[in-house]
Order: sequence, then C-alpha cells, then structure tokens
Amino acid sequence: MTELATMDFHPQPRPGQARPWAFPAPERGTLDNGLTVLRCHRPGQQVVAVEVLLDAPLDAEPAGLDGVATIMARAFSEGTDRHSAEEFAAELERCGATLDAHADHPGVRISLEVPASRLAKGLGLLADALRTPAFADSEIERLVRNRLDEIPHETANPARRAAKELSRNLFPASSRMSRPRQGTEETVSTIDSAAVRSFYERHVRPATSTVVVVGDLAGIDLDALLGDTLGAWTGEPGKPRAVPPVTADDRGRVIIVDRPGAVQTQLLLGRIGADRHDRVWPAQVLGTYCLGGTLTSRLDRVLREEKGYTYGVRAFGQVLRSAPDGTGAAMLAISGSVDTPNTGPALDDLWKVLRTLAAEGLTDAERDVAVQNLVGVAPLKFETAAAVASTLADQVEQHLPDDYQGTLYQRLAATGTVEATAAVVNAFPVDRLVTVLVGDAAQIEEPVKALGIGEVSVVPAE
Repeated sequence: MTELATMDFHPQPRPGQARPWAFPAPERGTLDNGLTVLRCHRPGQQVVAVEVLLDAPLDAEPAGLDGVATIMARAFSEGTDRHSAEEFAAELERCGATLDAHADHPGVRISLEVPASRLAKGLGLLADALRTPAFADSEIERLVRNRLDEIPHETANPARRAAKELSRNLFPASSRMSRPRQGTEETVSTIDSAAVRSFYERHVRPATSTVVVVGDLAGIDLDALLGDTLGAWTGEPGKPRAVPPVTADDRGRVIIVDRPGAVQTQLLLGRIGADRHDRVWPAQVLGTYCLGGTLTSRLDRVLREEKGYTYGVRAFGQVLRSAPDGTGAAMLAISGSVDTPNTGPALDDLWKVLRTLAAEGLTDAERDVAVQNLVGVAPLKFETAAAVASTLADQVEQHLPDDYQGTLYQRLAATGTVEATAAVVNAFPVDRLVTVLVGDAAQIEEPVKALGIGEVSVVPAE
C-alpha cells in the first residue's frame, strides 16, 4: 500500500491586538514673518504632504474678473524669478515632487507632496513660487486659453451644468457664490498678467497664510528648513475684510435645463444649511449618510434596487464657507441621474422617501450601519500624509479647533437615531428644495409639473 505524502502547512496568521486610534493632533507655531505653521509627525510616511492656505477668497476677486484666483493658483507652478515654467517643472520632477493648486470660495490652496529625503528642495521650490512668481505674459495667456477651452466641456457635462444652474438660482445675483467658481468665458477672457499680479499683491502674504506639514519628520530639522525657505517670504500684514453672510432662496421650485434628445435626466436638489460650527453638524452628517451616503441608503434602495431608475443617487453636505459667527453655510444636496421616461416617477419616489423619512424616521439599524461606516473606516481614510494634511487644512480654512476631527468621530458615535432623524428631516424639507433637471424638456416637463413639487420653468442648455 502506497504511503500518502504529508504536508506541513505554515501556521495561520493570527490577528494582533487592536490598538486605539485617534485623528492626529498637530503642533502649532508661527514663523518670524507671521506665517502660521501646523506640523504633524507621522512615522513611516516617507512622502511628506504640505498644504498652504492663502487668504484669497473668490469674493475678493475684482468685479468683472471672476476666475482670476484660479488663473493665479495655476500660475504658481509656471515659473519664478529663478526658473522658467519648463525649468520649474523639471526641478519638481528631479526631486520627485508634485505641486497642485486650486481656488475656492474660502481661498487658494497649494498642495505639495515630496519624499522626506527631498523635503528641503521641495520647500525651496514652493517658497520660490510664493515669493517670486513670474506671472509671465505668455504663461498667463496660455492658462487663460486653457481655461476658456475647458468651459464648453463643463457646459456639456450634465452634472456640471446642473451645479451651475443651482448656484445661479439659489444665491442672489450679487453673491459670488451664484457664479461659476472658475469664471465665465466673458470674465476669464479679460484676465491678463497685470490682473493676476494685482490680485496676488493685494491678497497673498505670509501673515495671513498657513502651512501644514505632515509626514515622517524624524531626523528633519523642520524649523530650520521652514526658516530658510518659507521664512524668507515677506509681505505686509493684511487688513481684516468684511465677509458677507451666506444667504439663499430655497423656495421649492423646479428648473429644467433643456437638452433635446437626452436619454437621461441629471437631478440636483439643493439648499443651504448648517456648517461645521453648528452643534447639529454631526447628526446632520449621520442622517444624510443614512438618506443617501452609500449603496445601502434609502435613496439607493428605492430608486436603484427596487425601481431600477438609476445607477445611484447620493445625498451629501459640502461646506461652502464656515465661520464661528454664523455667517457660514453648507450646500445640502441630492444628486443622481435617471433615464428620461422615468424622470417623473423617479422624482415622485424620491419625494416619497423624504416624506416617509419625516413621518417614520430612521431605524436603529440604519443609524448603526452609518456609524460603523463613518467612524470605523477612519483609520483607513487617514492612512496617507496627504489625507491628514488636507483635513487639517480644512479645519484651518473653516476656523475650527485643531482637535475638531477627532472630536467629530466621538460625537458621531454618540449621536442617536432620533437626533439623526431630526437633523436630516430639517436638512431636506420637502417644500424647501430647489430642483434642477438637465434633460429633454419636451418629455419631462409635463410629468414633473404633475407632481406638484414647485413651479416649473425651462431654460436653454446654452
């Protein structure tokens, strides 16, 4: 009888002891030039993330120059007094760094990622971009042309077109928030290097700026590096600016952006609500997640799984501007797309979900899943230095305390089902939502009017 061969298996790995996790707390300081510094040592993170926040908000753009903040942000990587645009890009590549920038309502953000071993070089290039940007005529003209080329593509994108129409209808015409963040064809075409430099000189200075540095800083004399690089940046102290409160008209109504022949309708329902300084924010986050934050949410369960109208519908809150004095606000919205013939039925069912939520509330099971998803995945969400740096920068930008994110997770876990229900019902009242539909008006206008969810108007797609 043949003896069977035996095998020795490697011992099965056993799970380690779970360790408590908390969002990292930064150390705060100030350079001699007034630049605020937040640093956070993250062992093992050999790619250091640097975020610079500039107090150059969109509402500071001169009249008729919407988009100048965006052009300035993009021009920071297009040459300095030491390097041409091509040379600057090559220097970034040599040290394995990436540099990105964008402008939004609170201000301009510049993001640098660079290996820890090349941090000195990366900070030097960043400092040059901030201290002595070239803003060469040829580069600004190219950036303006590029931006003008982007606008038709954004107009053709149903989701972007819906967002533009929602802002135009939700906010007063005098508000910067009513107009596209990156400007229109009319305003962008008037931007030149002189306009960019004027905006830079008026609003970009170290005394009103903050830098966030996150990564493995072991063996790095960060104080010396910052002093030799960003510490050499000079500028006059800034003057406080009056910030108007965020106001909006959220009377229930429907705007159809006509796209003849469209096979789908893009949906965007929105209004403004509480920002992160309001005590209701954690409950609002939790309730909104239950409504439309994941594939198991109520909106997806009805519109996607039961009815097959859509590939997915999401509800979310996005901070527009945050301030402790109550002048800030967040955009609260529901977004998705449905096939054209079912636009009316899909909206009808969406409103039924909202009404049922108000009448019956969330379930404990829904609340528990939301807490598990929001709080339980936090350690994975913040694995990279860039994720931590971005969140710390958000806190600075929104005038929040340095321990806000860690405290938020504790508050989410402590929020009950009744509190989450009240918050999401208040966030999405059925009679106070501005609804934008991008689709074929000839097919969807009458079915939408029959729903009685608000006055219906039709605008051309442009």
